[in-house]
Amino acid sequence: MAGKSKLPPKFQAWVDARRKFRLSHAEVQMAREPGMNPAKLGGLANHRQEKWKAPLPQFIADLYLERFGKERPDEVLPVEDLFARKKRKALEKKSGGGSHSEDPF
Repeated sequence: MAGKSKLPPKFQAWVDARRKFRLSHAEVQMAREPGMNPAKLGGLANHRQEKWKAPLPQFIADLYLERFGKERPDEVLPVEDLFARKKRKALEKKSGGGSHSEDPF
């Protein structure tokens, strides 16, 4: 990842969970929006040992549908892009604070 900024632990946990549980970007976003914890996904994902559990992607989709009333988010954004967008907004806010020096009259 040369040239890219390192993700904070909050976002890196979701990237690691996406790799570990083989989730798509949409499934990660559907898990993040209702406030799921990426550290707890392992307890939800053992459907091979506990046959009554749904597979993790199906569980996330069912939870998202129940909570938000739709099957998928309107805009799917990878965690890396979400972090880049938040960082860009913070920089714009920081640099845009002094640009209001024009006289309104």
